[in-house]
Amino acid sequence: MNKKRKIEMNWLQKARESWSNTGNRRPVFAIEPKKGQRSVWDFPRPPIIEKVRKSVLVNYQGERIADSSDTLAVLETASPPTYYIPKLDIDMSLLVQIPGKTSMCEWKGNAIYLALKTMTERSVAWSYLNPFPEFKELKNHVAFYPQHLECYIDGERVKAQNSDFYAGWITEDLTGPFKGEKGTEHW
Repeated sequence: MNKKRKIEMNWLQKARESWSNTGNRRPVFAIEPKKGQRSVWDFPRPPIIEKVRKSVLVNYQGERIADSSDTLAVLETASPPTYYIPKLDIDMSLLVQIPGKTSMCEWKGNAIYLALKTMTERSVAWSYLNPFPEFKELKNHVAFYPQHLECYIDGERVKAQNSDFYAGWITEDLTGPFKGEKGTEHW
C-alpha cells in the first residue's frame, strides 16, 4: 500500500470512529417520538439505505427537476434522511457539474456537486460517481438540498436541515433535535 493510500485509509478509519452516538441509545436531550414518528437519534451509524416508494418531487420556481417513486433514503444518527433520486427520474438537462467542487464522506466516498444551469454559483445537489462498496446503490442517484429547492414527499413540503452542508429532509414524522441545531455540536 502506498503512503498516500495509507494516510487516506487512516483518515477514513478515524472519521468513522469519531462519532460517539451510534443509534443504540437515544441521548437524554432527544425528543421522544409520538406514535407514527421516528427519532433521528435511533438511526444507525454507520448509516443505512432505506428504499422509499413514496412520491418524491423536486421543483425550482415551479419547474419540475425530479419526480420519482423509487428513491433511496440514507438514514444516519442525528440527521434527517437524505433522499437519493435515480438519474432516470431527473431532468439532468437542468443541472451542470460544478468544476473542482468535491467532498469526501467517510461512509459513501467522493461526492461531486451540481448546480442549476440557470444558477451556477450555488450547489443544489450532489452525487457519488463511484461510491464505496457499502453504498454502491447510490451510484446513478442524485441528492438535492431542500434549502435551495422545493422538495416534497407524498405531497408534504419538507423543511430543510439547519445547515449549509447537510441536506436532510425534515418531515412531520421525524423528531430531533437534528444535527446542525443548537445542542448537537458535540454529538
